[in-house]
Amino acid sequence: MDTTAKKEMLAKLREESLLGGGQERIDAQHAKGKMTARERVNALLDKGSFRELDAFVTHRTHDFGMDKKKYLGDSVVTGWGQIEGRPVYVFSQDFTVFGGSLGEVHAEKICKVMDLAVKNGIPVIGLNDSGGARIQEGVVSLGAYADIFLRNTLASGVVPQISAILGPCAGGAVYSPALTDFIVMVKKTSHMFITGPDVVKTVTHEDVSMDDLGGAIIHSTKSGVAHLACEDEQDALEQIRTLMTYLPSNNMEDAPHQDTGDDPNRRDQSLNTVVPDDPRKAYDMHDVISKIVDNGDFFEIHGAYAQNIICGFARMDGNVVGIVANQPLVLAGVLDIKASVKAARFVRFCDAFNIPIITFEDVPGFMPGVHQEHDGIIIHGAKLLYAYCEATVPKLTVITRKAYGGAYDVMSSKHIRGDYNIAWPTGEIAVMGPEGAVNIIFRKELQEATDPVAKRAELIETYKEKFANPFVAAARGYLDDVIDPSETRPRLIEALKICQNKRDSNPPRKHSTMPL
Repeated sequence: MDTTAKKEMLAKLREESLLGGGQERIDAQHAKGKMTARERVNALLDKGSFRELDAFVTHRTHDFGMDKKKYLGDSVVTGWGQIEGRPVYVFSQDFTVFGGSLGEVHAEKICKVMDLAVKNGIPVIGLNDSGGARIQEGVVSLGAYADIFLRNTLASGVVPQISAILGPCAGGAVYSPALTDFIVMVKKTSHMFITGPDVVKTVTHEDVSMDDLGGAIIHSTKSGVAHLACEDEQDALEQIRTLMTYLPSNNMEDAPHQDTGDDPNRRDQSLNTVVPDDPRKAYDMHDVISKIVDNGDFFEIHGAYAQNIICGFARMDGNVVGIVANQPLVLAGVLDIKASVKAARFVRFCDAFNIPIITFEDVPGFMPGVHQEHDGIIIHGAKLLYAYCEATVPKLTVITRKAYGGAYDVMSSKHIRGDYNIAWPTGEIAVMGPEGAVNIIFRKELQEATDPVAKRAELIETYKEKFANPFVAAARGYLDDVIDPSETRPRLIEALKICQNKRDSNPPRKHSTMPL
């Protein structure tokens, strides 16, 4: 075969590989409102930046007539490209080939890009759309899944890992995304579950649809499995592109700086009145965050889940920060099981990837109740405490109003290595609220009072004067300062600059035994 013929063969094979499972299956994919594997890659990455790996690989199975059904590249597209000029590795499962099912070769391709990602310190993004394990390959496909799980685990905290669920994801397939840092789903077209509706009905006699069992809304609001639920695939890929602008390439680098044009010395007088005079009235902590971060831009994570706590990324003077904030508008900002786990996971991610954490605190305590206790609020609440204690990145805390009980300790207090802890004049730091405290401390006086109602009101005011302010804590050095709310932004930016070369570490050990 001469050189011309070889070039013609190469061109033919490349054209064949681009067709995946063929035009008929591509049309069927489009009919479902879904992109093909390559269309997704091209939509995710900067135009023209994708470089494919293993485009000519085919499976090695001979049983069940599989030797007569071979497609170039098998059922996954892999390679590297760029997002906003920064390199990423990507794999995109191809539903047009064997329903995107995972076999030995499919897994080898994914493992190759994951190994390269860790070796080169580059994030990896998985676009999942698969019918699950390739049944024709039997136990080999199960072992192939485990090969991927191991790499997910070893890459954790080394390079960011993002999973997009763009179709079915069932059985063992769900564990690879679950081991990654962020999961993005699409409403109505993507599903995740251990067992599907038919198996559920057979075993438990529960009749449930795919969407109600494992759809994007369920996983972004009830289970917390999904961090983002998007309107369509294009929206999902755009959200991933935006998320990537906040993340470093690996655990040895800082997140990318951007010149946002927002004055670091900007003050916002409206912050002086954002906290209501009545401590029982709610306000939206989003309003506080948006007035402080650069240009009000806040990329919220898990926004529809455990809404009594807010987590997300923003920039301060162009530098990426992680935001954790109690939300007084939902359950008064109380810490319950879901909120604790949500925030703990976010804090640990930020710490793993050198992202400073700013905490906005207005918390009345941990959620009381039989269900919370029986479901393990003690152990789950301890996860958030552990995450903050373990974190060695710069930790800045702003107490806007309530900081009650053990929740005060947990929310990045000075006692657990908070670097810069400040409060607004509206801050209240105490074991509990004035009403509850008076009922306990002055129980005898109230019983003996001729006018218990008036006496109680008097005692509450006395307690408020002593504890419903931040000055007792400031006098002990538990707070570094009490500031005018309007100057919060410049104060935090100054503190971030001071802490940018922070050195802190934890005792040497194989690994911790955090309360899981």
